[in-house]
Amino acid sequence: MNKSVIAVFALGAVAFAGSANAEKLKATLDAKSEVPATTSSATGTADLNYDAASKKLSWTVTYSGLSGPATAAHFHGPAEAGKNAGVAVPIPNAASSPVKGEATLTDAQAADLLGGKYYINIHTAANPGGEIRGQVTK
Repeated sequence: MNKSVIAVFALGAVAFAGSANAEKLKATLDAKSEVPATTSSATGTADLNYDAASKKLSWTVTYSGLSGPATAAHFHGPAEAGKNAGVAVPIPNAASSPVKGEATLTDAQAADLLGGKYYINIHTAANPGGEIRGQVTK
């Protein structure tokens, strides 16, 4: 084999090995999941990828129908559904949908994320504690 064929095989193996460590997660955001619940008709979804090798969490959060512009968005935890917790990972640039971003997690954050103990919420001026929320699940 020539060197270029070997290099292609090696790159393919690296790409395959990297994807084996990726976890796909999701969240469905709505008003009834907020604690306390809000009366908003807004909804949202989050598609997340966590790469255990690099500890990188990447996300795309999409929402619509908020009472006004999003003032902030965060991953909160550790907390199960129905409980509140502090900000674990900020979601910057959330003023318009979709919101894309990434962060490198600590081992403790990764364990909480993969253990279902993170939720995402989107805050507005009318709902400063959060207008819509969704628990992150596999």
